[in-house]
Amino acid sequence: MTINNERMFDLLSKIGFVRVSGSKQEKEASLLLKEELKNLELEVDIDPFRVKEATIKKVSFEVLEPYTAMYEVNAYIRCSSTNPDGLIADFMFVEDANEVLLSQAKGKFVLVSGYMRANTYKKLIKAEVAGFITYSGTLLDENDKTDLDSYRLRDLQLEFGNIPCVHIRAKDAHELVLKEASKVRVIVQQEETSLTSQNVYAEIPGTVYPEQIISFGAHYDSVPFSTGVYDNGAGTVIIMEILRYYLAHPPKRTLRFHWYGSEEVGLLGSRYYTNTYDLSQHLLMINVDVAGAVLGRDVAMATSEAALAEYINYLGKEIGFPITAKQDIYSSDSTPFADKGVPAVSFCRFGTPGAAFIHNRYDQIQFLSAKSLGNTAEFVLEFSKKMVNSVTFPVARTIPEAMKKKIDEYYYRNLTNE
Repeated sequence: MTINNERMFDLLSKIGFVRVSGSKQEKEASLLLKEELKNLELEVDIDPFRVKEATIKKVSFEVLEPYTAMYEVNAYIRCSSTNPDGLIADFMFVEDANEVLLSQAKGKFVLVSGYMRANTYKKLIKAEVAGFITYSGTLLDENDKTDLDSYRLRDLQLEFGNIPCVHIRAKDAHELVLKEASKVRVIVQQEETSLTSQNVYAEIPGTVYPEQIISFGAHYDSVPFSTGVYDNGAGTVIIMEILRYYLAHPPKRTLRFHWYGSEEVGLLGSRYYTNTYDLSQHLLMINVDVAGAVLGRDVAMATSEAALAEYINYLGKEIGFPITAKQDIYSSDSTPFADKGVPAVSFCRFGTPGAAFIHNRYDQIQFLSAKSLGNTAEFVLEFSKKMVNSVTFPVARTIPEAMKKKIDEYYYRNLTNE
């Protein structure tokens, strides 16, 4: 038995619906995976965990001076609410949270460029701004053809404080600055709550070294308004197909297959797993996140000793598969494993800009192909066979200091120590 491209693509089409963290659709997707595994006569564990959430009751953004206008905005999930009548404040564009501009921003509602990372958020709190607004998209976006992104504050950010914050389209942010908006009213009303997400697990016992575990992972949730077939229905079906291979070809080492929920809101499924279960017998984590793009290139990031990345490069040359691997971290479910000392590698097929779409409504199956999906799956399988059935396990169970530093930076641990 080898990889069945059409079977993978069929499963991908079945799971190609919006399935955001904690939603009934995410639960539906987990049950679909469970059914697929049950049909293979495997025991399946669905492991629930709680996800912090908020229900938006009301959000609005209004310019009061020197002109008047209402703009469509989304509130950051879990941000601070204003009073019911709203927050009225002077408005200021602080660009990339430049310290010169922030020195003048106390008490103002500020527009910030770029994704709101923890270090930027901490700067805003320290500057005592009244709140902030971010933007995304392009100046060419049309409202009926694009969606307004939705973001959330994460636990690390909330350690520094909580203020009202909203998100707007790039073209509207452009108008705010162009027309020199100077005073705004912001209303955010939301109630904090929690939802249930879930991971799905299945195991194939090893025939020679059953106590040694290799873990396969992929997240199966999506962002709002996205069917998430590229990100990451593709990884979901690839590891399902690899599981089928090892059912037909029993592995020397025990294999754990994990489908993680709530990756898109902070790697919550994999972080829950790595914080809850004993990983002392895990030798390697193999993650697949985004694949199937017709136009693109295959890459691998090995959070491990550098030799693993070099081995992947050599293997690609040996079997004639174009892939570029490097020693690095990747913002996916491989990172929580590496953070706990388990070497990890993420395989991805990055689509050419304009030919594959992520985190938006255009993440759709017509931009992917069964053949491209199969090509990546075949290589990941070939790599895994070398690891799973090796006479002596070749990857040192260690995370180099340079990678530990990158992981700490990824989790912004340096900020919490300042």
